[in-house]
Amino acid sequence: MKLSASILALSLMSGVAMADGHGDAIAEGKKLAFDRGKGNCLACHMIDDGQMAGNQGPPLMMMKQRFPNIEDLRAQIADPTVRNPRTSMPPFGKHGILTEDELDKVVQYIYSL
Repeated sequence: MKLSASILALSLMSGVAMADGHGDAIAEGKKLAFDRGKGNCLACHMIDDGQMAGNQGPPLMMMKQRFPNIEDLRAQIADPTVRNPRTSMPPFGKHGILTEDELDKVVQYIYSL
């Protein structure tokens, strides 16, 4: 199976985060996800320790069960219009709202929920 560069990077970041015990990639992803000027996930989604969460999108929980393949979660965040052209979720990757690195970190964080 051929892994994309971003998925390989996610795998490496996950290993590094677990190895150093700090979870830096996940912490940075959480910061981006909660940032009203970047990921802004809380505008539409309830997240366990988020404040002023929206209710337009589904709660972000049990993500490994909902997206057993992390590539599918990344694709959904990068461009949700592929699966649902009428979605109100912005295509964070396609529109450059998040850089590739930022997108990888947000995916790491969301996948940890």
